[in-house]
Amino acid sequence: MVDRYFKISERGSTLPREIRGGFATFFAMAYIIVLNPIILGSAKDMYGHQLDNGQLVTATCVTAAFTTLLMGVIGNVPIALAAGLGVNSVVALQLAPRMSWPDAMGMVVLAGFIVMLLVATGLRERVMNAVPYGLRKAISIGIGLFIMLIGLVDSGFVSRIPDAAHTTVPLQLGSDGHLNGWPVLVFILGSLLTLALIVRKVPGAILISIVAMTVLALIINAVATVPSWGLTVPEWPGNPVATPDFGLIGEFSLLGGFHKVGVLTGILFVFTVLLSCFFDAMGTIMGVSDEAKLTDAQGQMPGIGKVLFVDGFAVAAGGASSSSATTAFVESTAGVGEGARTGFANLVTGGLFAVSLFLTPVATMVPSQAATPALLAVGFLILAGSVKDIDWADYTIAVPAFITMVMMPFTYSITNGIGMGFITFALLRLAAGRGREVPVPMYVVSAVFAFYYLMPALGLT
Repeated sequence: MVDRYFKISERGSTLPREIRGGFATFFAMAYIIVLNPIILGSAKDMYGHQLDNGQLVTATCVTAAFTTLLMGVIGNVPIALAAGLGVNSVVALQLAPRMSWPDAMGMVVLAGFIVMLLVATGLRERVMNAVPYGLRKAISIGIGLFIMLIGLVDSGFVSRIPDAAHTTVPLQLGSDGHLNGWPVLVFILGSLLTLALIVRKVPGAILISIVAMTVLALIINAVATVPSWGLTVPEWPGNPVATPDFGLIGEFSLLGGFHKVGVLTGILFVFTVLLSCFFDAMGTIMGVSDEAKLTDAQGQMPGIGKVLFVDGFAVAAGGASSSSATTAFVESTAGVGEGARTGFANLVTGGLFAVSLFLTPVATMVPSQAATPALLAVGFLILAGSVKDIDWADYTIAVPAFITMVMMPFTYSITNGIGMGFITFALLRLAAGRGREVPVPMYVVSAVFAFYYLMPALGLT
């Protein structure tokens, strides 16, 4: 019955692959349990109030568990959801300082309602279906490059050069221009182990690597002097059990923010959250579904409407729980790389988030250096599988594809990569006298992106 409902055999998968994929996705994105509370908890609203860290951990886990399970059961795709990075910074740094926390979260809920409305009217699916095949592949490749950069940065293999260095080079090797320290060694060994296992087609390659490197990190941390592991220190917690605090669930005000900042500014705030959630999720869903071989010959995914609706609901649910907008996570590619092809993997990932409500110290014990090699390996697999499908001889598609691919990692944003690629595509087709070949939704979305980028110059931010 389970096999028939989730179409596990039909999609060429097996139950062990789905389970391994669910574990791999969880470990690749478990950092959000710690990082989201840090981002939201460090900010203050206009009254100087800060959100409680323990309550934020609970809200993050509850929402991630519920929406991931929902995506698995309804959407039947191996795409996990959690509080979106980037959107939470917008909420913490742009919305909250101008209003109260419930007001800010209410605007996130409104953005989620609008996304669901766009899905119900078919507009969101129409936009996705209007994206040319070559650009769809470019979005997948851009996501692959993006998650590779995320893995390299989160592991400490490359790091940001401080502005005080007065250099135009933004990144450097290691923390000081050299590879040194035990954490970097764990990442290097993990990357080599992951790639070697993939080359030998060993089942569970990614999960084996994550577990092995976590054990190695625990040993190193116990016997050696390690300056810093970054966000997560690999040590067995003194008290592995945590008591969930549901105090933030339901703490939102739908229209309160408009009374604080005015109708126009409030609409622009909702628009900013909406745009980020809409296209970040669109790119992730397209990239992950393509990598999981869930798309047809035209690059479109059957049953996409259900997936998009759950994603819109997740945005609203994130605001309602005060954990910020919840969205599809690009780290889901770690599970896909492990063999996940159905929503059953989400049952595993969502279940692990639910368990994390009580075992957060254990769930966050895996250091990023042990999990991020999966992102490096999967990034390569996405690139290798998609780059050949772009028509590089047609510059009106090749140039926008190139822009899309490079802007995602270089601006650290899926939305920016999509926006700049869409605008370039529309302009180049017009310049080539092929404007009629551009679907109307592409013109509309390109205009929306152009307005979004011009907002600061127009004094609307």
